[in-house]
Amino acid sequence: MGLIYADILLLNSVDAGMQKRGILPEENVRQMDVKALVDTGAITLTINDELAKQLDLDVKYQVDTELADGTRGKGDVVGPVDIRFENRMASCLALVLPGSTEVLLGAIPMEGMDVLIDPTLQRLIVHPERPTHALMKVK
Repeated sequence: MGLIYADILLLNSVDAGMQKRGILPEENVRQMDVKALVDTGAITLTINDELAKQLDLDVKYQVDTELADGTRGKGDVVGPVDIRFENRMASCLALVLPGSTEVLLGAIPMEGMDVLIDPTLQRLIVHPERPTHALMKVK
């Protein structure tokens, strides 16, 4: 199986909440359409510093990181950010990897949106047993 990418929309969650309450016009919600690498080996959403700045996401804390190749470093955790894919949405914090060229869509937001990888078509899909709404597993 090759690399799988998905077109997702990222939004500043604070802006989205203000827009929902009528405080901020919809056109002022900071958002970006991005092509994300679907990465079940990544824990969460990973973005670069440029995208974090464009969405104006607040730094919450810093963590130690380890990349797939074993490289260690530090990264800022920012957010919150809303992720939208087709008719699904999840909210999470994102890890910032400065200089990274790809957005990684990790396991936690994929679980939150109840999406799957279709290995035959090599694409991200909404769970076929629940096409209209997500199931959130509690236990």
